[in-house]
Order: sequence, then C-alpha cells, then structure tokens
Amino acid sequence: MEEIINQIHNLKKQRNAIILAHNYQRSEIQEVADIVGDSYALSKAAKEAEHDVIVFCGVHFMAETAKLLSPQKTVLLPAADAGCPMADMVTPADVKTLKAKYPDAAVVCYVNTSAAVKAESDVCCTSSNAVDVIKALPQHNIIFIPDAHLGDYVAKQVPEKNIILFDGYCITHKRVTLKEVEAARKVLPEAKMLVHPECLPEVVAKADFVGSTAQIIAFAQKHLDDKFIIGTEQGVLHWLQKHNQHKKFYLLSPKLICPNMKKTTLQDVKNALQNNTCEITLNENVMKKARVSIEKMLMVHA
Repeated sequence: MEEIINQIHNLKKQRNAIILAHNYQRSEIQEVADIVGDSYALSKAAKEAEHDVIVFCGVHFMAETAKLLSPQKTVLLPAADAGCPMADMVTPADVKTLKAKYPDAAVVCYVNTSAAVKAESDVCCTSSNAVDVIKALPQHNIIFIPDAHLGDYVAKQVPEKNIILFDGYCITHKRVTLKEVEAARKVLPEAKMLVHPECLPEVVAKADFVGSTAQIIAFAQKHLDDKFIIGTEQGVLHWLQKHNQHKKFYLLSPKLICPNMKKTTLQDVKNALQNNTCEITLNENVMKKARVSIEKMLMVHA
C-alpha cells in the first residue's frame, strides 16, 4: 500500500492533478485525497481547481458534475462502474413528461442525477442547500427529482411551496428501519442521533439532527456531546473519528454501506493517473444546458 501511495503522489505531481474524494469513500482513499467532502464541497472544489487533471473518487454523476464545472480539464473516474442507482431512476424523458404535466413548475434536480437530467432541469441542489435553493425560487410549484425522501424533508421545511415528488430513493439510506432507530436509542439513550434526509421520513422524524454529510460532521464537531449515532453512509466515520478522537461515533445500521462508493481502490487511482482510466466526456449541448442548473445552485449558496 505504501508503494502505491508513493506512486500516486509522484503521478499526481507529473500530471498536475488533484484528487477529490467523497466522505463515503474507503478510508485509504480519503487519506490519499487532496480534498474530502460532500457533493456540494466537491462541486465547489472542482470549479475552483487550478490543476490540469481532476481524479474524482466518487460515483459517475459526481465526476460528470466536475466535468460540467471544469469543462477544459481532464476528469477521471477511477472506478468506471461506480454508478448511483438513485441517479439511474430518473431519465430526461421523465423530466419532460413532468414539465408537460406541470408547466408552471420549476424543476429542481438533486445533484444525484445524470448530466442529461440536469440539462432538463431549472436548478440543481444538494442535500446541503436544497431548502435554500427552493426558497429562492419565485415559483410556487416545484418538481423535485429524484429523491422522494429528501423531497419530503424539504417540503416540511418549506411549507409555503407545493413540492411535487418523484418516486426515487437512495438504496442505502432507505435500508434503515424505525426498529433500528428504536434499538439504537435503547442501547445509547445518551447519544445524539444525526441522520441524513435520504432516510425514510419515519427515521428522519426520530433524529436529533437532520442534515447532509457535511452538516452532520459540523454538528458532531461543534456540539459538546461525546457520543453520536450516525445515520448516513459508513465512510463518514473515518473523518469523524480521525478529527474527534475524544468522541465516540456509532453507525445507526450495518446496512449503511454504499457498494458503489466502496468500489474505488488505491490501484484504481494509480491506474487512472497512469492510463487516463474512465475519462469523462459529455455532449457539448448537454454540458452547456446542465452547467446552467449547477451554476444557479452555486449562486444561491455562494
């Protein structure tokens, strides 16, 4: 492992590359990355990067987003088959059908969508800024795609808007059950429970705090409590434990492991830098339209 890490660092210098990694990646991938963060933080990092090459350790839609924001750069996805089932649940045709049915509605797409879907949407959002993005829109009717659970959470925060939900979901967060929440409360009654809004509404309702990966991390760091039950993907525990060694973190459910986020290995990162593995390319027209929805999001949440 040490040898591969050294090779990665050398290749990174040779190619003037930056490695971005999502909080859900394997611990060794987070350690070799230049920036670790959630979808929103990594979107900003991709836009601001001055490097020639972006190695995106995440899933396909994230690497596409990096390409949208830095079209002149080479964007590489080390694990070519790292996809997102939620992103695959909605197609451009689905968006067009919804727009025809609700012509006066704005389309807000979660960042967990393909570039082609973003191109059909008015504005993009992440779980960090979905509420702010929707509040900033003049339209009363909002089509929210594709995550019905995040959409339900947002709708409760913005009751003045009419949120039209699509029936998509995260296969990982959806696995968490109310029984697991109740069991965790019994075992650790003194611990604060921090949950991602992609979880089922009944799970979200029982949490002490609901937020994106970055918001969960910020809450755990800021609060004086020393025990936390974490209701999001297991990878976030690495960062939390590394930077808060005096605190204890417990995963809400053993089911909270995203198989796609765990596909990237150090060897994959090395291969990407060495061989341009899985370079992201997008249709120019799709890129132009999709970039507008991302740029609007960044303007709202600058």
